[in-house]
Amino acid sequence: MSFPMSARMRSVATSPSPVPVVVEVSRGGMVESRHRGSVVVATADGRVLGSCGDVDLAIYGRSAIKPLQALAMVESGAADRYGHDRVALACASHGGERRHVSLVRDWLADLGLAPGDLECGAHLPSHEPSACALLRGGGSAGPEHNNCSGKHTGFLALARHMGCDVRGYVELGHPVQQAVLGILEEMTGLDLSDAARGRDGCGIPVLAMPLGNIALAMARLADPADQPERRQRAARRVVSAMASEPWLVAGSGRSCTRIMSAARGRIVVKTGAEGVYCAAAPDHGIGIALKIEDGNGRAGGVLMVEVLHRLGLLDDATRSALDDVAAPAVHNRRGEVTGHVRPAGDLPFRRLVD
Repeated sequence: MSFPMSARMRSVATSPSPVPVVVEVSRGGMVESRHRGSVVVATADGRVLGSCGDVDLAIYGRSAIKPLQALAMVESGAADRYGHDRVALACASHGGERRHVSLVRDWLADLGLAPGDLECGAHLPSHEPSACALLRGGGSAGPEHNNCSGKHTGFLALARHMGCDVRGYVELGHPVQQAVLGILEEMTGLDLSDAARGRDGCGIPVLAMPLGNIALAMARLADPADQPERRQRAARRVVSAMASEPWLVAGSGRSCTRIMSAARGRIVVKTGAEGVYCAAAPDHGIGIALKIEDGNGRAGGVLMVEVLHRLGLLDDATRSALDDVAAPAVHNRRGEVTGHVRPAGDLPFRRLVD
């Protein structure tokens, strides 16, 4: 199924472009694997500043659009009532480190709820040392360890604030998801009533949206001047929370945390499953959305750093500090470096910032 771009989204392309190889994986002196991908860089007024691949590609935003979903909690007043200092956690795909889990439990307790009220399912922390520590201590994974537990707790805070049943908040017909849906439609400029839909890994509805419209939504997050005043305040707060607490958004060693920390508040980024990655640059009113065609997440961070650097949003010193994110080494089981994951080709993005 294809979706028309918003009337305010004007593509630089007049016809679909082939999806190029954007990241390659070397082993020894040979390229062993290649990843194709599409990228859109947009402004809040719908201009496409650069693109490659399929701008109109309909994708599920997955966890990369958590900052957009968090707008519902913030602009409703639920964040002030139940989680004024937890906005970054509501945007997180955290690693299940001790502080992440503790903050989720405390937030649930403030809501008069418990981990069992989370409908995201349970899995071991993705942060391996935390998973090992949990198992060594005789513990087992609960839903609070789920990387999406912060977002789900934010949904529960919104349900409490709305005075509706906290059960079933993951269903599209629930008032919480209807509030989120309305915001997604307004930020992307789309009518999503007929969009392809599915379930995310954590159980919430996912709706297919063109990559270009997701970039538009991220640009409006970066520069919400054309949005209602309440939305403007919420967008600025979400961006500020992520920029101020990048560790909460992901965790130790994670690309999101590394990029935001290195950028020192100038850029917020969010990764998602299946090779989706988004960014917002408030100083320049720019939104970025990318999708790795084969869904391999290892390529997403590499491509995001490359795009940010080519746009001039990362200076040379900041880019150098992110070398191990921009071109991570591939190791064998003996710890030897056998190759690298690195950008491929000459991406068509002009420098926007000197």
